[in-house]
Amino acid sequence: MNTEKVEGKFDQVAGKIKQSVGEAVGNQKLANSGVAEQVKGAAKETWGNAKDAAAAANADAHARVDVKGEDYKARAEDTAHNMREKIANTAQNVKDSMNEKLDNFKREHNS
Repeated sequence: MNTEKVEGKFDQVAGKIKQSVGEAVGNQKLANSGVAEQVKGAAKETWGNAKDAAAAANADAHARVDVKGEDYKARAEDTAHNMREKIANTAQNVKDSMNEKLDNFKREHNS
């Protein structure tokens, strides 16, 4: 398990505690800070997962090159590129979705 995954899990737990304490004592700022920390932790953990997946794909590509030759290396590089594109697109979609939900939340509470 890499550092980002561990830090991400820790941030999520710490954020959940902050949120719970903030809600228990009526401190909205602390509760909101806890939710933000959970989101940050989830992003860190996801980044750690992406790094692990890329490392595994890289190791697999090297193993295939050793056994089968250069053709597998090119295919592995294409696969890794496609995986990176999917991860980047998914992250962008999640960000856009969250921003849309936050904008809707702001509109509902400011009217």
